[in-house]
Amino acid sequence: MIEANLTCRVDHHENCEDKLNEFLRRTYYIDAGHDNKDGMVRLNSRMAQIEGARAANRIFYLAVPQEALLDVALPLADGAQTKQGWNRIIIEKPFGFTGLSSHQVTQSLLSRFEEKQIYRIDHLLGKDLIENLTVLRFSNLVFEPLWSRAYIRNVQVIFSEETATEIQGRYFGNYGIIRDIVHSHILQTIALFAMEPPVSLDGEDIRDEKVKVLRSIQKVDLEDVVLGQLKDTSGKVDRYTKSMTPTYFAAAVYIDNARWDGVPFLIKTGMGLMKNRAEIRIQFRHVPGNIYRERFGHDIDLATNELILRDQPEEAILLKVNNKVPGLGLLLDASELNPLYRDKYDVEVPDLYEHLLLDVLDGDNHLFMCSDELAAAWNVLTPIIHEIDQNKVTPELYEAGDRGPINAYYLAAKHGVRWDDDW
Repeated sequence: MIEANLTCRVDHHENCEDKLNEFLRRTYYIDAGHDNKDGMVRLNSRMAQIEGARAANRIFYLAVPQEALLDVALPLADGAQTKQGWNRIIIEKPFGFTGLSSHQVTQSLLSRFEEKQIYRIDHLLGKDLIENLTVLRFSNLVFEPLWSRAYIRNVQVIFSEETATEIQGRYFGNYGIIRDIVHSHILQTIALFAMEPPVSLDGEDIRDEKVKVLRSIQKVDLEDVVLGQLKDTSGKVDRYTKSMTPTYFAAAVYIDNARWDGVPFLIKTGMGLMKNRAEIRIQFRHVPGNIYRERFGHDIDLATNELILRDQPEEAILLKVNNKVPGLGLLLDASELNPLYRDKYDVEVPDLYEHLLLDVLDGDNHLFMCSDELAAAWNVLTPIIHEIDQNKVTPELYEAGDRGPINAYYLAAKHGVRWDDDW
């Protein structure tokens, strides 16, 4: 199975067969059986045999269900860690079903591992879009002075997937899109976008600033949430009558601090929609006393400057500015300045997991949630999840390949925001 999925695409297949053979020669399989404690002892013995007397580091990737996480992690901590180097453990999302269950898992993990050893991985945070957030802001003087409520009118965080092949397994198992996508990817994106400048690029310094943002998010009102569920086309109506697990989520979020007071952060994420899309759209305020206002007609929103950071459908950094239409007269139009981001860098983009796994090897944890971030994110979502459950909120059904629930547009209008319709 491993051999069938190996490629050498990053180094353009130079000496690919030799490298694959060398990798497979270092690959081993151990059947731990039903007793994890005994299995981890045997795993440790096999690794010690391979490592010999040399100092060695170990990374443990636990691709196991949440229900089995502690059954694997705790015996691993007791019986499989090296004493001749560092140990790191990678954990897949979702990170708990409720804030309480997440806290209990965290405390159990911290009883055996140090915080710096734990890497909670969300592959969506491996996108170049996420890394570009801080690079664009903190390394360009033209943007950092504008990064506040004084100049930014609203921020839209959009993530959608057109495929619905994973929905039945991932979303109708009660976890849903809130626990799977919003809790980690969306809130982490907002935290990285809105955080204060960290004192350094050290992972702990960046995590400290992200936690402050998450703790400053106001309580989300149920009236500011739109839930949707992909309409079942298989004929299995029972799946919908028995489950109201959402596959679509839209909400208006506010950050209660001096930099972002009053600025709506609009979230929109869903599965089975019109197209794959991942972008952050920053809409700036109108120019005060704009002397060209009448040249845009009646819709002043057409004159809004926008900065768009896009990962899908294709990587781009776009800046929407106003300019004169060529020709006689004085008519204004909005156009997008495209620095040809994708064309300039003719490189093969690594897989999202490749990016994050390299970070684990380097000990760079700024794209991995620490325990404080995990708790802060649950504090944001737990009240709204409880309200949804208590009020038995029924998700709005939508067709596969559609734009999603119509109520998302009413939500945006309520907060003075116009969604971009380029789906």
